[in-house]
Amino acid sequence: MSASSPAPLQTRSGNEQPGSLVSARELRQLIAGASELALLDVRETGAFSARHIFYSISLPLSHMEQRAAALVPRKATPIVLVDSGDGQGLAERAAALLRACGYTDVKLLQDGLLGWEREGYQFFSGVFVPNKAFGEYIEHLYGTPCIDAAELQQWQRDGKDHIILDSRPYEEFQQFSVPGGVSCPGAELVYRAFSMTQRPGTTIVINCAGRTRGIIGAQSLINAGIPNPVVTLKNGTAGWYLNGGKLREDARDVAPPPTADGLARAIAASERVAKRFGVREIDAAELDRLRKDQDRTLFLLDVRTPDEYAAGHLPGSRSAPGGQLIQSTEHYAGVLRARLVLVDDNRVRARMTASWLVQMGWKEVYVLADGLNATPCLERGPEHVAPLRDRPREDNEIGVAEAYEIWRSDGAVILDFGNSLSYRRGHIPGAWFAVRSRIRASLPGVSEGRRIIVTSDDGSLACYAAQDLRAVGAAEVYVLRGGTAAWKQAGLTLEQGFAHMADDNDDVWYGPYDFDDLAGAMKAYLSWEVGLVAQLEKENAAFLPMQG
Repeated sequence: MSASSPAPLQTRSGNEQPGSLVSARELRQLIAGASELALLDVRETGAFSARHIFYSISLPLSHMEQRAAALVPRKATPIVLVDSGDGQGLAERAAALLRACGYTDVKLLQDGLLGWEREGYQFFSGVFVPNKAFGEYIEHLYGTPCIDAAELQQWQRDGKDHIILDSRPYEEFQQFSVPGGVSCPGAELVYRAFSMTQRPGTTIVINCAGRTRGIIGAQSLINAGIPNPVVTLKNGTAGWYLNGGKLREDARDVAPPPTADGLARAIAASERVAKRFGVREIDAAELDRLRKDQDRTLFLLDVRTPDEYAAGHLPGSRSAPGGQLIQSTEHYAGVLRARLVLVDDNRVRARMTASWLVQMGWKEVYVLADGLNATPCLERGPEHVAPLRDRPREDNEIGVAEAYEIWRSDGAVILDFGNSLSYRRGHIPGAWFAVRSRIRASLPGVSEGRRIIVTSDDGSLACYAAQDLRAVGAAEVYVLRGGTAAWKQAGLTLEQGFAHMADDNDDVWYGPYDFDDLAGAMKAYLSWEVGLVAQLEKENAAFLPMQG
C-alpha cells in the first residue's frame, strides 16, 4: 500500500487477538505507571466531551490521518485506543490504520467505555480536564486573589488605577472581550507586564473566558514577584456577561513588546521562578542527544506567539503558545510522560511555561538555553503539521464553477464533512452534514444513487471522505477543490443552521459561547469547572502541585 493511498476507514479489521486487548484494570495500572502511554479516545470529540477517561486524549478516527503524527510522533509508543464499546468497531478500525502506518504497539481497551464502567471507574465530562482541574487546584492551593465583575465595574466607574490584561489568544480576544481589556496571552504576561505598569499601585486584572487561564495568568505574575497588586477577574468574560456587562467585539488593543528595562526585569523574574520550581535547562548538544533517542518521545515546543513562530523557528518545532500549552497540553503532546523541550528567544516565556508543567506533574520538562540560536538556519512560515499519510490522490476534483453548475441543476447531493460549528455558521445551501467515521450509517437515504460532491472546511478532509464513500459503494464521487472556503471566497451564497443533518453534530465540543441560551450555558460551564476539584479527589491524578 503506497503512502499516498491510505486505507478507507470503513473497513473493519476483524476480531482482535487477545494480546491486543487490555482490561480496564490493566489500563488503570498503565495510566498510573512510569512508562510512556498514548491513551487515545477515537470517538468524535463531542461524544468524548460527554464522558471519557481521565488523561485520555480526543483523537477522532475521522481526523486520525491529519493529527496522529503530531500527537504521537514515535512509532513505538505504547498506544491504547478507546471507543464506546458498542460493537461498532471504531477502535479496531483505528488500530488497523495506525498499524498500517507503522505503529508497532497498539492495543485496545477491552469492551471500551463499557468495560471501564463495569469496573466502577469514573468518567469525566468536558475537554482539557486535567488542565482545567489543575487551574482550580492552583487557585485553592495559592489562594489566588480575585474580584468579581461587579467590583471591576465599580472600579471603572470610580476611575481606580488598574489595567485589564486578557490572557486568551488574540483571536479569542477579538471575538469578545471586557471593555478596556488589552490582549496579552498567557505566557506573554510576565514577558510584557513589567513594561506596562509605571506605578506600583496600578492593579493588574487578569481575565480569560472562564477561569483557568485567568487563574494561571494572575498567579504567574504573583510568582514572578511583580510589585503591583494582581487579581483575576472571577469567571472571566462569562462573569462579566452574567453580571449585565456588555462584551466588546473586534477589539484590537495588544500589549506592546517589552522595553529594555522591562525585559531585564522579566528575565530576572523568570530566573527566580525557574529556580523555585526546579526548571532544568539544556543546550543544543543535549537537545540533539534527546532527538536521537529512539526509546523516548520528544516534543519540541515553541512557546512564543504564532506570529513570532512564523517569522522564524527551529526546524521540527511545533507552535505551542505558552498559555495555551498550559490550558490544553493534550492538544500539543499526546503522550503521557514524554519529554518536553520549550523554546523561545530569551527564556522568559519558556521558563514560566515550564514552571507550570513541572507543577502539573511532567517529570522531564526542559528549557532550551540556546533558544533560537540552537541552529544557524531557522525555518519560516506558519506551523505545518505533517499528516500520518499524504491525503489520497483525487482524480475527481472539481472547481467551484463546475460544482456550482451541478448544484444549480440539482444534479448531485452535497455532503459536508467539515466541523459542525462551521456548518452551522455557513454551508453550501442544501448540503448535508455528515461524520466521516460513520459514513456507512449516514449515507442511505441521503445520496439516493445520485452523484455526490464532497466538501469540508478547506477541502482536505473531503479527499479522505471521498475514498471512504467509494469503499462503501458510492459510484460517482467528486471533491470540491478548496472546500466550502473556496465556495465562500467565490462570493456564492451560504446557508446557516442545521438544515440537513445526515448525522449527529457530536463531532466537536460545544462551549458555552456556542449556545443560544448563553447565560444558561455559561452558568453550567462555570459550575462544571468549579466542581472538578471534588471529582478529582476520587481520582489518583498524577499532578501534585508543589508547595511553597
